Amino acid sequence: MRARAGRATYKARARTQSLRGQMTGYLQEILGISGIMLVKAFGRESAERQRFAAMNDELRRQEVRQNLIGQWFGMLMSTLQTAGPALMILFGAWLVVTGRASVGTVFVFATVLGQRLAGSVTTLAGMHVNITGSLALFGRLFTYIDRVPEIRDSPGARELGPVTGQIRLDQVTFSYPGAGRPAVAGLTVTIKPGQLAALVGPTGAGKTTITGLVARFHDPQHGQILLDGTDLRQVTRASLAAQLGMVFQDTFLFHASIADNLRYARPGTSDAELARAAKAAHLHEFICSLPDGYDTVVGERGHRLSGGEKQRLAIARVILRDPRIVILDEATSHLDSVSEHHIQAALARLLRGRTALVIAHRLSTILAADTILVLDHGRLIDQGTHAALLARGGLYSELYRRQFRAAPLPPGRVASDPARAEPHPAPAVTTVT
Repeated sequence: MRARAGRATYKARARTQSLRGQMTGYLQEILGISGIMLVKAFGRESAERQRFAAMNDELRRQEVRQNLIGQWFGMLMSTLQTAGPALMILFGAWLVVTGRASVGTVFVFATVLGQRLAGSVTTLAGMHVNITGSLALFGRLFTYIDRVPEIRDSPGARELGPVTGQIRLDQVTFSYPGAGRPAVAGLTVTIKPGQLAALVGPTGAGKTTITGLVARFHDPQHGQILLDGTDLRQVTRASLAAQLGMVFQDTFLFHASIADNLRYARPGTSDAELARAAKAAHLHEFICSLPDGYDTVVGERGHRLSGGEKQRLAIARVILRDPRIVILDEATSHLDSVSEHHIQAALARLLRGRTALVIAHRLSTILAADTILVLDHGRLIDQGTHAALLARGGLYSELYRRQFRAAPLPPGRVASDPARAEPHPAPAVTTVT
C-alpha cells in the first residue's frame, strides 16, 4: 500500500511540475511584448483565453488529484493508528479472560506501546510517500542542473591575448541537430587583419551560421576556426568574447535605462564615454531630447524605442566596447536613408583597422567591403570585390540585379571607401537571410 501510494504521488507530482512548466512558458511567451502584439494583430484574444483556460483546468485537476492521493493515504493511516490500540485491547481482554495475561500487562501494551508504535509506523509511512513524491520535483531540477553546456572551455584552454584579427575557416562543416543537410559544408576562407568581409547569398546559404561559428556559439563537427592561427577551441570563451563586438539584426535590449544598456558592453564606463559613443552612433541628440535622458527606461525588449533607435543603441554599445573584431548582422536594416548615412560614417570609423564580418543586404555595405564572400547552400562559390564579381557574372551578379536595384556610383567615386561612396544614400533592398 505504501509503495503504491508513493508511486502514484510520484507520477502525479511529475505531471503537475510538467504542466506548471508549460504554463510558465506560455505566459512568458504570450504575455511578452512581442507575443501580445502578435495576438492583437491577428485578433486571437478569444482563442488564447480559451487555450489558457484549458491549460489552467488541466493543472487544477492534476493538483486536486495529487492532493487527494496524500489525503486518502493519510486517512487510511489514521484509521489504522486508531484501530490498532482497539484491536489490541480486544485481544488483551481475551487474554485476561482466559487467564493468559494480567490487566496491567494489557494496559501497558494497549495505551503506551501500542499508540507509540502505531504513531511511529504512520510517520515512517508518510515520510516514504512524501519523499517518493518529492523525487519527481528533484528529478526535474537535477535534469537541468546536471546538463553539460555544449560549448565550454576545454581542459587547458588558455587566455587569448591581443590579436591582429586574422580569421581562417579551414574545411569547416557544421550541421544543426536534425537538419537534413549541413548548414556549412567544407568551407575554407581567410579574412585578413583589418579587412571588411561581406557575406552574401540567398536564404539558407549559411551566413548567420558562419558568424555564429566565429563567435563560437557553435563548434564545427569537422575542420577548425583559427584566430591568428589559434584554434578557437583552445582559448577560453571569455577571452574570445572580449575581442568581439556584435550587432544583431533583431536587437535585444534589457528592461533598464539607456545608460545601463550601453554599460552592459563595458561596465563602469563614465557618462562622458557614453555620450561619445552615442554621438558616434548619431543617437546623443535623441537621448537628450527624452525627459530622463540617459536614465530613460527603454521597456521590455526596448519596445519604447523605434526599430532604428534600438539598432543605433546597439551600434553605440559596440562602439563603446571597442572590439578588435566586429560582426554585423545587417546593422542598418531598420534605418531610414538619413540615419543610415550617419551610421555608415560611424561604422567607417569603428571598422577602420579592425576585422569585420558583415552579413550584407544593402549596397552601401557591399561597396565598402574589401572582399565579398558569395555563399550558396553552405558553400563558398565565389569571392572577390564588387566590381570583379559583377564582371564574372554568376550568382552574385544575379542577386545584385534582382535585389540590389541601386543607382550606379557617380564617376570618380571609390567603392571601397564608405565615407566617399555615400553622396547618394543607398536605398533599402529586399532582405536576404
